[in-house]
Amino acid sequence: MTSLTASDGHQLDAYEVHPDGATAAVVIIQEIFGVNHHIRSAVDRYAELGYRTIAPAMFDRVERGVELDYNAEGVATGRELRPQLDWDTSMLDVAAAIDHVAPTGPVAVIGYCYGGSIAWLAAHDQSIAAAVGYYGGQVHDFRDRAPQVPTMLHFGAEDAGIPLDGVEAVAQMYPDVPIHIYEGAGHGFNCDARGSYNADASALALDRTLDFIRAAGVA
Repeated sequence: MTSLTASDGHQLDAYEVHPDGATAAVVIIQEIFGVNHHIRSAVDRYAELGYRTIAPAMFDRVERGVELDYNAEGVATGRELRPQLDWDTSMLDVAAAIDHVAPTGPVAVIGYCYGGSIAWLAAHDQSIAAAVGYYGGQVHDFRDRAPQVPTMLHFGAEDAGIPLDGVEAVAQMYPDVPIHIYEGAGHGFNCDARGSYNADASALALDRTLDFIRAAGVA
């Protein structure tokens, strides 16, 4: 594991893969399940595509080493831990990860679930080239924090936890932000460890994400 130090002195772990010849970087932001096997596999996937990739352990401010499974116990624990994090303080940890990989080249932040909302916030005030959020439940809550860099959002049409009217409100506020809604897909559709995994939606979202961040110079 890589060790990071945030600007307030907090030290946190991160899972990082740095392939030879990388000229750009991706910061992966976790779901409420910590830096678990799925998040590590996402890091590995982007590293295989040539990106220096890192996933900071966002829950280290509350409890270190959190790796939860996709079951009732994992959901309950994640829902207990996440509200203990302050959004703005958490951005210090994101900034530490960005600063760590920035010497490699342009940086994109890509987040899932809780991390999807963090990606939206990162687009507002972090030194990055692009941001992509998957099913971020708080994007609508933070809709007044306008993206300052190219930003893309992915949502499942069958996501019971994210009302589509909120997604549509964000789309109306930011017509230049590509927002993709996947029919037949629910929350967590990108995660192959969940029952809600949708292989077609996951593959299409990845293709769109790669095209988008490459167009923003993260290549």
